[in-house]
Parts: sequence; C-alpha cells; structure tokens
Amino acid sequence: MSGKIIVITSGKGGVGKTTATASIGAALALEGKKVAVVDMDIGLRNLDVVMGLENRIVFNIVDIVNGRCKVKQAAIKDRRIDNLFLIPASQSDNKDALTPEGVVGVSEELKEEFDYTLMDCPAGIEQGFENSIAAADEAVVVCTPDVSAVRDADRVIGLLYARSITPKLIVNRIVPLMVERGDMLSHEDMVDVLSVELAGLVPMDDNVVVSTNTGVPLVLQKESKAGSAFRRIARRLNGQNDLPIVVPQSQDRFWKKIGSRLGIGR
Repeated sequence: MSGKIIVITSGKGGVGKTTATASIGAALALEGKKVAVVDMDIGLRNLDVVMGLENRIVFNIVDIVNGRCKVKQAAIKDRRIDNLFLIPASQSDNKDALTPEGVVGVSEELKEEFDYTLMDCPAGIEQGFENSIAAADEAVVVCTPDVSAVRDADRVIGLLYARSITPKLIVNRIVPLMVERGDMLSHEDMVDVLSVELAGLVPMDDNVVVSTNTGVPLVLQKESKAGSAFRRIARRLNGQNDLPIVVPQSQDRFWKKIGSRLGIGR
C-alpha cells in the first residue's frame, strides 16, 4: 500500500507549524506508523533543532531531489521514537534549489518508504509553498486565534482548494480564559470564517518551549496539554474520525462546572 504525503502549512510565520509537524509525526510513529518529517524551508531549517537531531545531518532534501543520495541515506532516525525519521532542509542552498517537479519526482520513493510523509512548509505562498504542496495528498493548515493569522490562512486555504487539495484546520496556542472573555477568537468563529474541517484544538503550553530546547518530543511529555492535543490530531489524521474534538477550558470554567455539579456557589 502506498504511503500518504501531508503538507503542514499556514501562510503566516510563527504560528507553530514546525512544532505541529514534529509532534504529529512523533504521534503517528507512536501509533505504529513509519513516518518521515521533511523540512522544506531551504536556506534556514529548524525541524532538526526541534527534534534534537541537528548534529547528525549528512544529506538533505535537496540532495535527494538532485540525485546525490537516496531517501534512506538522508533520513535520520529519531533518538527516542522508533519509526520516526527526519529529512532536513539544506542551509547552504537558496529557495530556488527545489522545484515542484523535483519534489514530485521523489514523492513515489517517499510513499514507498513511509506510511506518512509530513512536509513542513515554509511561511508565505511563494516558491517554498509551491514546492511543499506539489506532491501533497492532504493538507493541514495551522492557525493561531488572531485576525492576521486567520487572514493568511484563508488565502492559503483558497490556494489549496485551487490545487484540489482539501485542507483541515488546527487552531494552535489557544488561551481559554481569553476566549471566554472575548479577547481572543473562538475556534467556532475561525471555522465559520475559513469554512474548513477542524482537525484539532491545541492550547497554549509552556512545555512547547521545553520540548524545543531539549529535543524531547512534546507527545512524550505526559503533563503536556498540547502534546495530548497533538496525539488526538494524529489519531484523527490516521483515520479515527469519530474521535471527539476536545475544547480547551480555563481553570475558572472547570471549577465553576465542578461547583455547579456539587451545588456550590448557588
């Protein structure tokens, strides 16, 4: 059976795309799938640092596309999770080092080798975006609950539909108390504006910084609410469509709910 290529995109930078890619990839691998996460941000690259694999890079995605190595030679095995592999970006090349045709050319090799290939798309809608979506079977759009991110996500969603790719939405960095106060967009508002299926809701979580700095996958941190959210998103992407969407709640709302059940505060 052929594997699946999923592009993780956003339009706007800084919304947590790379963390989402690493976390979903790790969670799918924990589900028993063989997974490659591919950094498509040519000239920069961050996915290797987030995964704690920056010292083990030999080949990269540009080397694969240009025939300097095979996928198996470039794929770096994760230190903690079996079946999880990183294919890094090149830091020495510029954005023009890849073409959509080149990415399509290696897509079959990726599909033969892995159950899931997650493409970490660079910010914007230029060459890097075109390269990343060229061979995608599915797309996940990561968006934070702010107006500028929603506007950029709307543009990206339109471009994906134009390529016959149906996207799903992850709302990232939700602060429940701000949503309840009306100071932050609700996920209902975002889904209404973007007219797209929801893949999951991820709360703001300090453990994301810890994960990035230590290279310990977020989904392995039992106390991480974001890690739990990404595990549920991965299961949903893996076909468990009946898995309910968990809406992050503030502690205030939680205790009010408990109090009302116990008859306290009436």
